[in-house]
Amino acid sequence: MTTTISINWIIKQLLVQNTEASLSDVVVTANWSCRGSDGAFSAALTGCVSFAPPSGDFTPYDQLTEAQVIGWCWDNGVDKSSVEASVEKQIVEQANAPVVSLALPWTPAPVEVAVAPVEVAPAADSIVVIDEPVIVSEAPVA
Repeated sequence: MTTTISINWIIKQLLVQNTEASLSDVVVTANWSCRGSDGAFSAALTGCVSFAPPSGDFTPYDQLTEAQVIGWCWDNGVDKSSVEASVEKQIVEQANAPVVSLALPWTPAPVEVAVAPVEVAPAADSIVVIDEPVIVSEAPVA
């Protein structure tokens, strides 16, 4: 059975240089994340990439889009195909885990106890006083 894995790239943070030549708020580093999920399992890879000072067209900081910056990441050394393949591999390995954690064979399995809800209607003028000490632990006192 083949499961569809959805992949989502996001930019988590941008580092900017206040001024670069005559430009202001120039993005110099982007922290990215590539996340994948098949609905039951998920995985993510994160990283950062630095950019050379801009030459040619410049987009002011307040006009940048996430898609544009993600494209810069791919254009500056982040291997989109390799990262996505790694995320997908992690998800497949979770679904078909070769190593799993089982309960210890000498430890009894936890017992599930069902408790029926109890409704208590407090009397308007009654006060209950407990005149006995409450034992919190039976551990010896040092």
